[in-house]
Amino acid sequence: MQVLDDLSLAGARVLARVDLNVPMRDGRVSDGTRIDRAVPTLSELADKGAKVIVLSHFGRPKGRAVAAMSLRPLTGPLGAALGRAVAFSDMDGAADAVANMADGDVLLMENLRFDPGEEANDGEFARRLAALGDLYVNDAFSCAHRAHASTEALAHLLPSAAGRAMQAELTALEAALANPSRPVAALVGGAKVSSKLAVLGHLLDQVDQLIIGGGMANTFLYAKGLNVGASLCEKDLADTAREIMARAETASCEIVLPVDVVLASEFKAGADSATVPVDKVPDSMMILDVGPASVRELTERLAACRTLLWNGPMGAFEIAPFDEGTVKVAQAAAQLTKAGKLTSVAGGGDTVSALRHANAADDFTYVSTAGGAFLEWLEGKVLPGIKALED
Repeated sequence: MQVLDDLSLAGARVLARVDLNVPMRDGRVSDGTRIDRAVPTLSELADKGAKVIVLSHFGRPKGRAVAAMSLRPLTGPLGAALGRAVAFSDMDGAADAVANMADGDVLLMENLRFDPGEEANDGEFARRLAALGDLYVNDAFSCAHRAHASTEALAHLLPSAAGRAMQAELTALEAALANPSRPVAALVGGAKVSSKLAVLGHLLDQVDQLIIGGGMANTFLYAKGLNVGASLCEKDLADTAREIMARAETASCEIVLPVDVVLASEFKAGADSATVPVDKVPDSMMILDVGPASVRELTERLAACRTLLWNGPMGAFEIAPFDEGTVKVAQAAAQLTKAGKLTSVAGGGDTVSALRHANAADDFTYVSTAGGAFLEWLEGKVLPGIKALED
């Protein structure tokens, strides 16, 4: 696919699809990570003399205008991040607003999902958008799994390229799975096996070690005949877990499960806890984290790897002391990355929160803010927004 270097930007009207679907609290942005990720591309476009027309969605208004989901309040935070003024327009006034732009100006368009044509990937709505620009840049990997007008149809109507954040994301993902330095480990955590069956199935043929943590590990331990007490466990998926373990053996992929666990009788902050080997879990207790022996083993394994793909926490990291396993393994991975010994790529679900909680996110090679798109990529699916750029 083309990137920004392949486009002639000076004087061009550039439709830049970014992801400004940021969390808000009391009318203010509570986490500006996605705004920050959009800045390099938008700044480069403006600095090179393009007229920058910013496209995004916000929330789920279901094809109608909802005042609480307007993007207008983001002109201030976006402008502050860019260090330049940001104008605003809805679709009705878009043609005039674009006509009045000077080179280097930035215009934020109203929430695309106010029009039902956006989520329907409607050709007519895409053509209305395309009429506003000369070039199209997609910098929203987090939306690439959606075949919407602004992520899929629009790419076929104008000369198109990936933005810098999209380019960085795809480069990182390729380094993690498409062309990795081996050995490769994938750490997959989270609550339920059922939500990550496709991920596990795809990774078996891609990695050398598949480290399973969180509530998912309980289902695998149960499938191996171990008692998991009152822990979260999808016992109806025991046969599926055994099939995954058998497939892993055939694929020469080692399944790595905890060797010890941290238990409590209830899930609350400061609850009394105990650490036991995985074969000593009492009926009345629940597994809430991996134990210190598991952390030591995982740290040693990561030290012997060259590439790590991380998706999901090792335990119930939201509440101490059940965050310790996630924190220590994340910090070990961060230290190895910082020392140049490991390429580490993480993303999806609670992963970003978990790594930030561990103060490890900044030292990973790449941390994706994408949720669904990252997971679908892990499943080996074709992402419509990426394919449209490639086409």
